[in-house]
Amino acid sequence: MPKIIYIEHDGTPHVTEVKKGLSVMEGAIKNNVPGIDADCGGACACATCHVYVDEEWRASTGEASAMEESMLDFADNVQPNSRLSCQIRVTDDLDGLTVHMPESQH
Repeated sequence: MPKIIYIEHDGTPHVTEVKKGLSVMEGAIKNNVPGIDADCGGACACATCHVYVDEEWRASTGEASAMEESMLDFADNVQPNSRLSCQIRVTDDLDGLTVHMPESQH
């Protein structure tokens, strides 16, 4: 299974194995990673799973859809590497993906 590295706003890392096909958000929820609330359950209808994707992984995670961009308008401290983790599907190519949670999600 691919390993995803979630880093809390204070620098605390959580290295988890996430089943292919799940979203990065689902991997966080299943592994009790703090900082990703996922209030809408992954429907791209909130911004409580906002993450910052490490620069080296931006191309691999793809571009945000128009709907995702719209939801990011509701997130705090949006950066060019901001994504909703519910919209990133885990594949073998994402083994080692590192995402950071914003301080507003602690």
